[in-house]
Parts: sequence; C-alpha cells; structure tokens
Amino acid sequence: MSDLNRNYGSASYAGTAADAVAIDQGLRAYMLQIYNYMVLGLAITGFAALGIYMLSVTGDAAAAAKVLRNGAQTAVALKSGVYLTPIGYAMFASPLKWVVILAPLGLVFALSFGIERMRPAMAQMLFWLYAALVGLSLGSIFLVYTHTSIVRVFFITAASFGALSLFGYTTRRNLAGLGAFLIMGLFGVIIASLVNVFLISSALQWIVSVVGVLVFAGLTAWDTQRLKNEYIYGAMDGDTMQRSAILGALSLYLDFLNLFTLLLQLLGQREN
Repeated sequence: MSDLNRNYGSASYAGTAADAVAIDQGLRAYMLQIYNYMVLGLAITGFAALGIYMLSVTGDAAAAAKVLRNGAQTAVALKSGVYLTPIGYAMFASPLKWVVILAPLGLVFALSFGIERMRPAMAQMLFWLYAALVGLSLGSIFLVYTHTSIVRVFFITAASFGALSLFGYTTRRNLAGLGAFLIMGLFGVIIASLVNVFLISSALQWIVSVVGVLVFAGLTAWDTQRLKNEYIYGAMDGDTMQRSAILGALSLYLDFLNLFTLLLQLLGQREN
C-alpha cells in the first residue's frame, strides 16, 4: 500500500511539473505573439508617418501648395527653402486634419467593444489600419522636431519600455492595486490636456508631460502583468486567444506610443 501511495504521489508530481512547463511555454508563445503584433503595428505607424512627411514637404516653390494672400497666390512655406505640398497642406493645415486625428479614435472603440464579434483576421486588419492612421497624424512631428531628436527619443522610449515591460512580466509583486491609481492619473492627464488646449500654458504642458510619462511607465508594467495573468487564469484557446493577443498588442502599442510622444515633448529639440 505504501508503494502504491508513493507511486501515485510521484505520478501526481510529474503531472503537475509537466503542466507547469506547458503553461510556461504557452505563456511565452502568447506574449511573443503580443509583442510581434505590437512591433509590427509600430513599424506600420513609423513608415506611415515618414511616408506622409516625405509627401508633404518639398524644396520646390513651384510644387508647393498655394494660398491667396493680399490678392496673390503664395507658396505655403515652413521655413526658408521648405514648403508644404498640396498633400501636406490638406493633411496638416486643412479641416481634413481633424478627420485624420479622430478616425483612429473610432477604430479603437470598434476594436475594444466589438472584437468579440469579429474574426481574428478582421481584428488584425483593423489594428493595422489603426496603426496606419495614427502614423498619418503622427507625421507632423517631423515638421516640429529635428529628425535627430526624434530618433534619439525613440531609442530612449524603446529601452524604457523594454525594461518596464520586463519588470511587469517578472515581478512577483501584484500590481493590480496600482492599476486603479494609474487609470485615475490617465484621466487626469487627458482632462488637463484638454484644458490646456484653451489655456495654451507651457508650464501646464510640461506638468502634463511629466505626469503622463510616469502614468504610462506604470501602465506598461501593469498591462504586461495583466496580460500575463489573463493567459494563466483565463483558460484561453483558439480564436479567443488570437483576439486577446490583438487587444493586448493594442494596449502595449498605446503605452509605447504615448510614452514616446510625451518624452518627445520633454526631450525633443524643435526645428528652428
């Protein structure tokens, strides 16, 4: 009887260990899929932003967009020798810019609240479309900041994001309690940003940027741990896992993008 108990205990332990290994391997594959989606989304955004910028500026005054000033057609100049093309004028100076700015918001709501009714392929397509539209609106940073400072801030953001996400993945500390404070901080940043649209205060903008960096730094770690726990305790498979990975990639994508734009406001060097 003792041999039977001993053998049963050994088999149970082996089964538990095998389950743990399977869960760990599945978790790694799931998180890798999320990071792959996120990185591809950021790549699409980057190429879209750079592409629309290249289509928006020209050194040829004859090819520039023209506006009527003092009864004469005048080329729209950004600075000496650099002009906005008709595409650039439409994207960054005409009312069309509001369509480009607001369209991604509609897609975020569609993904967040309608993804359960979508096939994974459709959810992926909407995510890529969202990333491209964000890139179109983000192309304006090349008009405002020097290209060197944009690249520098991007690598600072990538290093910071990687460290924070790794912390969220590996820490044994439960970050769930931190999430409520971070969400409150996020709403505070959004409200302060809207207020500053009317106040146009550089001091308030600086405060919003600093607080925003702290909020999205915390959200990066919190979202990573949340996604890890969702896989471990959610019993997901098939299409459900695919949709969850896309939403997870969207969360981390937004954390990275907001961290980048806020750091750019703090550390970016503006064009003369």
